[in-house]
Amino acid sequence: MALYARITGWGMSVPEKVLTNADLSNMVDTTDEWIRSVTGIKERRIASSEETTASMATEAALQALEVAQLHPDEIDLIVVSTSSPDYLFPATACLVQDRLGAMHAGAFDLMAACTGFIFALNLASQAIRSGSIKSAVVIGAETFSRLVNWKDRNTCILFGDGAGAFVLQASQEPAGVLSAVMRSDGSGSDLLSLPAGGSRNPASLASVTNGQHYIHMNGREVFRFASRVMVQATHEAVTAAHLTLDDIQLIIPHQANQRIIESAVRGLDVPLERCMINLDRYGNTGAASIPIAACEAVQQSRLKPGDKVVLVGFGAGLTWGAAVVEWSGLIPTKAKIRPTQVRLFAHLRSFLRRLLRHVEGWIWGRS
Repeated sequence: MALYARITGWGMSVPEKVLTNADLSNMVDTTDEWIRSVTGIKERRIASSEETTASMATEAALQALEVAQLHPDEIDLIVVSTSSPDYLFPATACLVQDRLGAMHAGAFDLMAACTGFIFALNLASQAIRSGSIKSAVVIGAETFSRLVNWKDRNTCILFGDGAGAFVLQASQEPAGVLSAVMRSDGSGSDLLSLPAGGSRNPASLASVTNGQHYIHMNGREVFRFASRVMVQATHEAVTAAHLTLDDIQLIIPHQANQRIIESAVRGLDVPLERCMINLDRYGNTGAASIPIAACEAVQQSRLKPGDKVVLVGFGAGLTWGAAVVEWSGLIPTKAKIRPTQVRLFAHLRSFLRRLLRHVEGWIWGRS
């Protein structure tokens, strides 16, 4: 019997702090009118000093688990797509695993920039369909506010912080990811990058002084690339699912720029009203933008069980991709997940495991 990966839970987390265009006009040479006309963005969310990629990812995952009524013990896999991890290692996904108390879950990060959530969703779906796992939590999360140069008006106006998550569960009923396209072109790696901090250009006084730890972007080239590949990837994914655009109820694009989305819509010859757009309130939240938009589409009743939706994105790498998803909704269950209890149990479990390692170290040290 064929297995499918149904999306049974969804959740999002964004910081409380709002940074408006008017606020930015007091920081760099810009205006609210100029930012809105060039990007479509009115405001974005900025993480507090206590918030990190891992903390927002955990909150989004808890929401998704509550919707799915899936206990953390039942999670087999956690994938976090991010370009702004808490650390190079350990993986942010492992921090989320610990905070959820997901005792049986494997966890890893996936880095494909703003396309990463689509890549992660496809990989987790294929793992379920192969029968190797029964459930997965897929998360897109970013804290871009710590990677932008707040003196560069060309980039600081674009980005925001946040996280979104899906829960996937095995089912014999056809639903979930119907097709996916994953593409890359490393010849464009210089168009959108964070030059320093890796093994090629490790942190140094010179790298910090020269601003190499901030996002660098060739906006004009990225615009041309994005407008083209979003159309291309959408057509490829829809064709692979044996559908036409007329069968698609909603398109959820990566929320990077209003003009890019409008250009892609013109290329697809579909009305803008069939796109879910919320970048005006969040800006570009990278790998988190698509799941955040999906959550709000559900809240606004724009995405309902049985609907077929295209998720499409692009990002640094260069990467791009699309997935056609049949939105399946909830799996009936009598279980009841309470996030407060999950947090408490996870915290206690983590403390006990750390204590056990300390005791083991003391015993082995004595021997």
